[in-house]
Amino acid sequence: MYPAGTLRIHELTPEERAIYQALKPECLPQHVAIIMDGNGRWAGHRSLKRFLGHQQGAKSVQLVTETASRIGLPWLTLYAFSLENNLRRPRAEVNFLMRLLRSYLEGNVQRMMDNNVRIRYIGRTHDLPSEVQDKMNWAADMTARNTGTTLTLALNYGARSEIVDAFRSLAAEMKRKHLSPDHITEEDVHRHLYTAHMPDPDLLIRTSGEMRISNYLLWQIAYAEIFVTERLWPDFRGIHLLEAIADFQRRERRFGGLSDSVGVSDEEAEHAKIAVS
Repeated sequence: MYPAGTLRIHELTPEERAIYQALKPECLPQHVAIIMDGNGRWAGHRSLKRFLGHQQGAKSVQLVTETASRIGLPWLTLYAFSLENNLRRPRAEVNFLMRLLRSYLEGNVQRMMDNNVRIRYIGRTHDLPSEVQDKMNWAADMTARNTGTTLTLALNYGARSEIVDAFRSLAAEMKRKHLSPDHITEEDVHRHLYTAHMPDPDLLIRTSGEMRISNYLLWQIAYAEIFVTERLWPDFRGIHLLEAIADFQRRERRFGGLSDSVGVSDEEAEHAKIAVS
């Protein structure tokens, strides 16, 4: 968590502050991941071109990130551009999204600096256009010394391809070190994921009401709480992030165990009769 002195709660809107004051700051999620969905539908509902929905979605990214930084959220990871988007969307739309990414980075690095936000990326980013990679590297270098929220953009990302890449890297390590597959652990796999440097998400948010994971962080969200909202991403703001966190704090995370309020003693379990029909 952030040191208390670095929080900027006074910069929240009055509506955001009202929700934040009902939260338990010590129980904030360490890592929130978001599937940003609904840009095209947002535009379609307004009889606008799809690219205008993407532009409005980019505005939401910055506004939500700023709220995250004000409350001291350590990690925010956004599903910005999937591997499937790159392969299956019309090339004109993909090219526009690449131009939008460059424009977003150029236009928002100063705001990231002002909000102490550090930007990173996960995915097969080496397959993106070189001019896009150059701008990504520039933004990452500019914000590298910031110590607040780490904003991670998942770009040309797919969870299955991430796991394949992790296994390839792990296999190469095992060959190099002459290790037996019998000794592979979950931690070994984790070390080779794109996200090895960050904690697993505590909270996964999906906008637009779709009940799908969409090949996003499949390994990492094994025990994440999932929050789905009907709100389309271009209409999602910091206040809605706070509402999702409030919902998260009302849940009981058991990680496969039992609640303290559920008391089944070993003796009771030992003597319980199992009915077989």
